[in-house]
Amino acid sequence: MKKIAILLLFVLLVGTGAGCTGGSSSATLENVELTVWRVFDDDDAFDTIINNYRVIHPNVKINYRKLRYDEYENELIRAFAENRGPDIVSLHNTWLPAYQVLLAPMPESVNLTYQETQGTLRKETVVVSRTEPTMSMRQLESTFVEQIAQDVILDYQVDTDVSPVEKIYGLPLAMDSLALYYNKDLFNTAGIATPPQSWGEFQDDVIALTTYDKSGNVDQSGAALGTSQNVERASDIVSLLMMQNGTAMTDQKNKITFNTITNDVADGVFPGFDAVSFYTDFANPTKEVYTWNNTFDSSFESFTNGETAMFLGYSYHIPLIQTASPKLNYGIAPVPQISGGREINFANYWVESVTASCDNPDWAWDFVQFETSEDQVVSYLDAAKKPTALRNLISSQLNDSYLGAFAEQTLTAQSWYHGYDSGVMEDVFEDLINAVLSGSYEDPGDIMDSAATQVSGTYKK
Repeated sequence: MKKIAILLLFVLLVGTGAGCTGGSSSATLENVELTVWRVFDDDDAFDTIINNYRVIHPNVKINYRKLRYDEYENELIRAFAENRGPDIVSLHNTWLPAYQVLLAPMPESVNLTYQETQGTLRKETVVVSRTEPTMSMRQLESTFVEQIAQDVILDYQVDTDVSPVEKIYGLPLAMDSLALYYNKDLFNTAGIATPPQSWGEFQDDVIALTTYDKSGNVDQSGAALGTSQNVERASDIVSLLMMQNGTAMTDQKNKITFNTITNDVADGVFPGFDAVSFYTDFANPTKEVYTWNNTFDSSFESFTNGETAMFLGYSYHIPLIQTASPKLNYGIAPVPQISGGREINFANYWVESVTASCDNPDWAWDFVQFETSEDQVVSYLDAAKKPTALRNLISSQLNDSYLGAFAEQTLTAQSWYHGYDSGVMEDVFEDLINAVLSGSYEDPGDIMDSAATQVSGTYKK
């Protein structure tokens, strides 16, 4: 995210009084157009949902636009600045606080119009207006997995004279999490029958799967871990290891704490630093688990080329693997855990939000609730091959050969707020990985404090 551009945009919007227009209470059936911007998914993944909504509300036209990820945020900021932003926008779960000023929170109720046929002998088509309650906080928590409420509920404050209240700022269509991809053929050759469930087993498997050429260089990697530049989502993996190791990434006030020593560990032991060290061991030639270095292609490419036996990825990697290497014999398993520790997984997902510039916020929020509801979202999940965020649908995906591992992890998937510029956080974690791997630090506490200070800087508006 471009922090300066967002800050300038905040000033622009506040200064010009951009805001949300309330719904009409008149019983007239007016035509409504809603523009939806998303990334990754083609419009055919939403055909069923949109058609079903128009059966109920034929007066509503929904325009769907898919943008490339690499252009999405810049185009979004530019559109808002030019007053041509979408009505409904898809935002990463870690972006919500940064975009909050550009969003309209879910109201307590929406006012909608319906066309109905009334009468018995003499039938008459009339337009009726209804005020319908929206999803409550309690319903949100009972409908979606736990992490959702922690991310989408934000403090809403009309002005400084009024105490803030909690509001819902988005709802998810799916919930992704890091899982373990493994090459079945390489596992069979190494005599490994099942994927590792713990990190101890993972280390043993890495040693068994790693092979060397005549010069002593790694020829076949056991796992793609340890570096920053050629491991996809390295910052997510390190975050996962930190959280599994008992690191508190932030406190209840969203203050960075991943550099602190928790109460349940020995003095002088930094669980966050230990997690980074564990990660970099796989790229450290002096360690027994050495299996990866910067000479390899990206973790994804090395996996699809059969050069590495394991890599950590998301469900969105499934179609990419099928395209890059359709004959690859691979499996997907839950990500390893620390033996005896509390199960923790890493969440990565997008939410559908209504923009503050939307002229029809009641209709927009009604559609967001409709598309993310249990009855409707199934068609999207089936078309897009995504793991669900709904509690009631988890069991239906557990036996899926591709999505089962992700569904199994959904209830324990966690995330943390990366600040107003998540790109800075990723750069800081890359630098942290490089420093630990190269040994260019004097004190673990100092290097963690430095990283925490840099990420904390992105928490300031």
